[in-house]
Amino acid sequence: MRAFEHGVAMWGVECPEPPSRVAGVTMAGFRVPELEALRIVPHPAVTLLLDLGAGSPVLDCAAGQQRGSMVAGPGLGSAGAVRAWGVNVECVQVRLSPVIARAILGASPADLDGAAVSLDDLWGREASRMCERIGEVSSWQERFLLTDALLARRHEEGPPVDPEVAWAWRQIVVSHGLTRVDGLAAEVGWSRKRLWSRFRSQLGLPPKQAMKLVRFDHAAHRLVAGERAARVAADTGYADQSHLHRDVMAFTGATPATMAGEPFLAVDDIAWPSRPAWSDAPPRVRTS
Repeated sequence: MRAFEHGVAMWGVECPEPPSRVAGVTMAGFRVPELEALRIVPHPAVTLLLDLGAGSPVLDCAAGQQRGSMVAGPGLGSAGAVRAWGVNVECVQVRLSPVIARAILGASPADLDGAAVSLDDLWGREASRMCERIGEVSSWQERFLLTDALLARRHEEGPPVDPEVAWAWRQIVVSHGLTRVDGLAAEVGWSRKRLWSRFRSQLGLPPKQAMKLVRFDHAAHRLVAGERAARVAADTGYADQSHLHRDVMAFTGATPATMAGEPFLAVDDIAWPSRPAWSDAPPRVRTS
């Protein structure tokens, strides 16, 4: 387990070897003796948190607190409204591409409405049985294998999204959010309204918001890497540095300089070396 130190934050981080057999799934294991008021920064993935330790992670949201194993839709934490904390936290965190999330969760990310919900509420007794089984295993690699087997089974049994929706998501990801809804709709032979409706219902957010979130995430990680805000704004499709500043404030409730120092983002190079976690390889769409 690798050590992550960032200011007062001291975490243990583990990554699976080999990676998941399911495209669009990435995992990391965390052991945190004391998690203090961590700002959750929005990202374009569905988050599945499996609580394994003696303590429990806690999310403070506008709707109240959520404890233990939970699942959250893409964009959780917008405007800096969500904080995580806890003592003796030990968990497996899974990031799911929205394209495969519906099959694995058994529900559309749209049903999460950008919030965090208890995994027990979503999966019933299966959730607690799964976490108990994974928690009984001491090896992190065995924990990852058990988690991956469960996710692979659910992925095979669950309903896929429309191939047109999967293709549109892929274009948003590979362009870092710099594409147009009209162009995507034309490519798949749908109206703009139909693409908006199917995309929103199956992936949990409308296409334009998905583009903004993917673009923000790309810019945010470049800021964390130490790049100047003016260069990041110019390279990532913002009109100017002020536009980037407004977007960062809207997503995080913090300035770009403050956000660039957030542990939630700084740990990514260790925990998620194969970013972006929400990318996958959906089927190509015939447009003729």
